[in-house]
Amino acid sequence: MLLADGFELALIGHVEQNNGSHVACYNRDSCIRILEERDGMTEEDAEEFFAFNVEGSYMGELTPIYVRTATVEDLHELANT
Repeated sequence: MLLADGFELALIGHVEQNNGSHVACYNRDSCIRILEERDGMTEEDAEEFFAFNVEGSYMGELTPIYVRTATVEDLHELANT
């Protein structure tokens, strides 16, 4: 299992994949807040940095995943776009 350095406070658990391996699971919104507070980034800069440098980096099948919290309404809206 790979961990995302510097985002320990955003760790929410792990997910077991179909192949039996486990990947770390982080709250994406918490990761953005960490970048804003720890590194003094604006929300826009933190979003861009995170999307490209963290969420967008693939390190194999054990790459951590980043969850966006949502309501049922949010998911219905996504399904209809």
